Amino acid sequence: MSKGLFDGFDPVSTKQWKQKIQFDLNGADFNDTLIWNSNEDIAVKPFYNTDDLKKNPTTSSISGSPWKIGQTIFVAHIENSNLKAVNAIKRGAERIHFIIPSEENISIESLLKNIDTSAIPIHFELQFLSVEFIEKILTLTGKRDITISVDIIGNLAKTGNWFKSLTDDFSKFETCFQSSKQININTSLYQNAGANIVQQLAYALAHANEYLNHLKIDTKQTIQTIFSISVGSNYFFEIAKIRALRLLWRTLATEYNINTDCHIIATPTKRNKTLYDYNTNILRTTTECMSAILGGANTVCNLPFDAIYHKDNEFGERIARNQLLILKHESYFDKVNNPADGAYYIESLTEQLAEKALDLFKNIERNGGFLNQLKSGTIQRKIKESADKEQQQFNSGERVLLGTNKHINPNDKMEHQLQLYPFVKINKRKTLIAPIIEKRLSEQVEQTRLKNEKQNEINR
Repeated sequence: MSKGLFDGFDPVSTKQWKQKIQFDLNGADFNDTLIWNSNEDIAVKPFYNTDDLKKNPTTSSISGSPWKIGQTIFVAHIENSNLKAVNAIKRGAERIHFIIPSEENISIESLLKNIDTSAIPIHFELQFLSVEFIEKILTLTGKRDITISVDIIGNLAKTGNWFKSLTDDFSKFETCFQSSKQININTSLYQNAGANIVQQLAYALAHANEYLNHLKIDTKQTIQTIFSISVGSNYFFEIAKIRALRLLWRTLATEYNINTDCHIIATPTKRNKTLYDYNTNILRTTTECMSAILGGANTVCNLPFDAIYHKDNEFGERIARNQLLILKHESYFDKVNNPADGAYYIESLTEQLAEKALDLFKNIERNGGFLNQLKSGTIQRKIKESADKEQQQFNSGERVLLGTNKHINPNDKMEHQLQLYPFVKINKRKTLIAPIIEKRLSEQVEQTRLKNEKQNEINR
């Protein structure tokens, strides 16, 4: 064909589109009827075109095919954890994520038995700080495709304390970094505690910047930066969030003249997961994994639908893994490169989220940096304000969780199914700073329903 497909159509301006829509509204106000404001203070419009972008978007470096299906395994028993990993790999897992709570009685050789680490990447998330243990992992694995997550600032934010002290933690962290050449930033806490997307991005950047300020980095060496994030249910916003994170990291890394690439490990949020009508969690995690993939996450570790109230179990984990297998091998979410590029709505969201997050990051730095604002309680207060706003939206019904605050099944009983305590645990202890507390939106409603279940049993 000598002519382009759309050559026969006249271009339509933003003004013309808006006039047509206004006519079809029969007198209703365009702004009041069709524009809504997100919790990030972004006005979402009914249509987008090139006028909404400051410049034409460039092709991103995000590829579709390399994303890997992750399997998260909490290491409570070495042999069982190893068997679970081997079985998960046979059933489609492409990356194993071991969470190790303590170095006592942990044999890396036994944990990795029958696992080909040259073919299956392994991620170790350590809930303790030990230079010897990290060096042992690197020696035994030959520094193959192994990543080790020790996030001392993340631990401070979550627990309120350093592992030992600021000086000791950073000294050991520096030693670990010189061996592994890895920086790990776990931002899931901020999302699960109720921070909005702009806050999540700004805190991730400020969190990373604290490490860059403290570490002695040879700009000639390649370092690996890993962000662990949680993905919420605001589908397009979450796609844009991950794209904005890469953009922001690239901007920060360039200032330090270091490798700008980063590895993103994404997991669905716990914040919107529910105890009642728990099968709905499968739908939530599916769309959240889709956002992660389309946004460009490198590894996606799904959250089992019953994770908040059941101990680890084969059925829940198999369903979670199968969701990813379907997305990859039946829905072909691994076949398209740069899937979100050129979508005016997503490009606009990416741009706006990145700009707002960068402004907030600069404000944090002007006021002493991330650690200083954690110490003063500013970060905790801002997250609580955001969480309280979202909680009010849920309580009023503006924020809907099906089966919990809308279309409730009164016959749904959960009291006798709880293997785990699904609510915020209160453990009074002395801390250096106020910890950031994760909390699900539906906790208060669920506690009331459980209390009524018990009362009804007593009255029978």
